Order: sequence, then C-alpha cells, then structure tokens
Amino acid sequence: MTITFTRRHTLGALAIAAALAPAAAFAEDVVKLGVILPMTGPSASTGREIEAAIKLFQAQNGDKAGGKKVEVIVKDDTGVADITKRLAQELVVNDKVAAIAGFGLTPLALAAAPVATQAKIPEIVMAAGTAIITESSPYVVRTSFTLPQNTMPIAQWALKNNIKKVVTLVTDYGPGLDAEKTFVDTIKAGGGQVLDSLRSPLRNPEFAPFLQKAKDLKPDALFLFVPSGQGAQLMKQVIERDFAKDGIKVIGTGDVTDDEQLNNMGDSVLGMITSHNYSADHDSPENKAYVAAFEKANPGLRPNFMSVGGYDGMALFYAALNKTKGDTDGTKLVDAMKGMAWTSPRGPISIDPETRDIVQNVYIRKVERKNGQLYNVEFDTVPNVKDPFKAAKAAAK
Repeated sequence: MTITFTRRHTLGALAIAAALAPAAAFAEDVVKLGVILPMTGPSASTGREIEAAIKLFQAQNGDKAGGKKVEVIVKDDTGVADITKRLAQELVVNDKVAAIAGFGLTPLALAAAPVATQAKIPEIVMAAGTAIITESSPYVVRTSFTLPQNTMPIAQWALKNNIKKVVTLVTDYGPGLDAEKTFVDTIKAGGGQVLDSLRSPLRNPEFAPFLQKAKDLKPDALFLFVPSGQGAQLMKQVIERDFAKDGIKVIGTGDVTDDEQLNNMGDSVLGMITSHNYSADHDSPENKAYVAAFEKANPGLRPNFMSVGGYDGMALFYAALNKTKGDTDGTKLVDAMKGMAWTSPRGPISIDPETRDIVQNVYIRKVERKNGQLYNVEFDTVPNVKDPFKAAKAAAK
C-alpha cells in the first residue's frame, strides 16, 4: 500500500513540526536533576536540611548553568531502599534527568548505584557516609563525608589526651561499622585497649542496655556514633546515666551533636568533644553568610552537616555543567567533577580525581554556649583529609 501526501498534508505536517520545534528546543535547554531524599520517616530531618540548602543555592545562584535552565525534581523515598531504586528508575525513564542526587542513608545510595551505572549519569551523594559507596558505581561522586574520614581524628585526639581504655557504641549498619573499625583500629595502633564494641539497631533503637553495659566496664571514654536525627535521643539517655560522675569521657563523631538538634540536648552536653567536617559555628566569611541566609530562609532551622552536603552538591553540579558548556553526557559530567576544588561554607574542599570522594578539613570541636545557644566550637583542624579507607587500600597496592 502506497501513501501519497498531498501538498495540503505536507504543509500540515510542516506546520506541526514547526509548532513542535520551539518546544523541543526549549526542552533541550532544560537540565533536570532528580533529588531523592527521606522527606518523611525517621530520617526526615536529613531531607529537610538538604532540600532547604538546594533551594538556597538556587536562590543565590540562579537556575542557569552551562547555558541551560536547571530544574530540580525532589522525590521522597521515606528512607526505604526499594523505594529509592524505583524512584531513581522513574526519574531516569520518565523525567529524563541528567543526574540523580541526595541519598540520606547508605542503603539508599547503594540502591540507586546500579541505576546510575546503567543510565550512565552522575549520582551525587549529598549525605550518606559509608566509605564503599563511591566504589559501587563509576558514576558516584560524593559531597558529604565518609565515616572513616570523620572518625580517625577523634581517635587520634583521644590517644593524645591519655585515653587508653575505650568502649564503642555505634549504630549497626554501614556507617556505624566504618566508624567502629576506624576508631578501634586507630586506638589499638596507638597502644590503647578496646574493652567492648557495642552495636544498637538502626530501626527503633533502644540505647539503655548498651549504655549501662558500657558504664559497668569503666572505660576512660565511651565513643559514640548514631545517624543524623538520633543524637538527641541517644544523648538524653547518656545524660541520665551521668558518665562524668564515674570519670568516663563521652566522645564521638559530630553526627551525635548534630547542629539541628543540639539546642534541645541541654547544658548536660556542654564540654562534649567530637570530630566532624562542619559546624554552624565554623569561623569563616563564607559560613557566616551561609548560616545567616539559611536561617533567614528557614526560620527556626539551623544548618547542619547534611545541609552543606546538599549545598556543595549543587555547586558541583553547576560547576560541571559550566565546564562541559551544557553537555549533559554523564561520563563527561563525572570527568568534569573529578579534581574540582572550591571554598565551601565548611572550608576548602575538593573531589579526589582517583576515588571521586570528597577531600576536606575535619575539625575537633567542643560543645559550648555562645550567645545563649549551644554550638560545636572548633578548636583544632586536621586539614585536607582523604577517606582513610581508600587511602589504606591504595597504599597496600
């Protein structure tokens, strides 16, 4: 069967094509970033902080990068990995995103990695902290932190301050196990003794029996790690047991004294020492401007370390688009991200070109009261820390 087009049909087809052309051209000028966050559920505070930071970044820097309009699509995975993977697939297939980002917990970042690999698009990890995440796909790039990176400095501080006998209590999942291993290995290498390594469940944690056991062992210090959002619950139970009365120092990573929750913990946490990659009290012009703008845009909400992971993730995506001049080829975008360096609200940061992981300062901090509020006040800096897990692997080769 032969179909013959009359002149009228031809002109009609051309008219339709012409009508569609501007829309197609406009579509090509829009770059979509799919952001998957736990906006509800136990980790909702992480989603809230990152979404607020993303909105602030675009309010300050506009919605154009590489000559194209950047459209951010936020999806709520409720903190469930199966939902994360489904949303990642939908964002790739239905929304045609150029990259995916967010990921409030390690299992969520790992669930999305095969999708990023298959689609050949960047996965920008703004929150999750297990060291192996960047090894799960050649398209994963991280702007948050790793637990070994944030843990090693507090273990080194403990050894320098005559802490020899320790107990660790961590949440029983990837980041907690990373924190435990790094702290234990560092303490043992420095001649210290680990009396016990305790692990609490990720879901519905009950810290009381673990804390009592730790107290009964009479260590010099108790090291703590819990994910963002669980610090207040943990510290309430720590305070009830008055470890200081028995001469036991309580130390940890900064996740425990999360800036967002710190004021609700009360004066009993005054003096607690932690190590972390960001404090809202960080003394730099960039951070003072960031905190002021964040709090103005989000009354009653203080920016925490999750927020800067989101803010810097946007900075990285914009910079990569500018470098590729708007080319959204995923491999080119990842290549553009490798080796990038800039000054963040947290201090100088860069993306390790070999591992695609973040290199940043880690700060030793003490909880103090300033201007009527509790802050993690930095008093020492360990500069340009690479992920120790990957550094050790590279050294062993």
